[in-house]
Amino acid sequence: MRKTDRMIEASVTSWFKQLEDSKSLKKMPRENKPYVTISRESGAYGTTIAEMLVDYLSKRERRHDAVWAVFDKELINRVIDENKLPEEYRQYFGEAAMPVIQNLMGEILGAHPPHETLIRNMSEIIYNLASLGYVIIIGRGGNIITRSIPKGVHIRLVGSLEKRIEHMKEHLGVGEKEAKDYIGREDRDRRDYIKKYFNRDIDDVYLYDLVINLDNVPLEDAVRAIGEMVLKGKGKIQPA
Repeated sequence: MRKTDRMIEASVTSWFKQLEDSKSLKKMPRENKPYVTISRESGAYGTTIAEMLVDYLSKRERRHDAVWAVFDKELINRVIDENKLPEEYRQYFGEAAMPVIQNLMGEILGAHPPHETLIRNMSEIIYNLASLGYVIIIGRGGNIITRSIPKGVHIRLVGSLEKRIEHMKEHLGVGEKEAKDYIGREDRDRRDYIKKYFNRDIDDVYLYDLVINLDNVPLEDAVRAIGEMVLKGKGKIQPA
């Protein structure tokens, strides 16, 4: 397990502990608390920035009940657990739109539940997490699903293909062609996912409070900008 994954796992564990403590003390929030959604191009440091943001907010958040956590792979785990699905179903939870014929045949043959059902369950979990607050939700249309919930800060991370290829070469330990192919496939899958299930364009800047070009903005500055928006309650997107 990578260091970043361990840190995310630890933050999620702390978040759930705080939630259970709140339930046991009957101190569930009566008003919405801040949350962040991150949409990102492949290779645009989405997970890295999310984990840095947890650290930034944890050190500056004055509310005593604020325990921040990142939800990405954890969302998949929750859907699988709550639906009591076999482990092999993980393949159906990537950010890719399943072809209609594949989905239909899988449903008819009993290979897996309808993909739309899984997406709906995922969306309900995302909505509920954002309602509870102190979460950073990566991908899966989080910014669209939560638009009606106040106090959200919705971020889009982008960068030039060249810079993202260099990052993914190092991150995946592969050559330039493999990194380029990987980026192209992930970007296409994410774009198709948002279009099919939400009928939106993932590149529509009006879906976000802030779009950050990481070619020109250092990671630390990006985290600081997002963190200050959260702490000052600057997310202003209104329901569609």
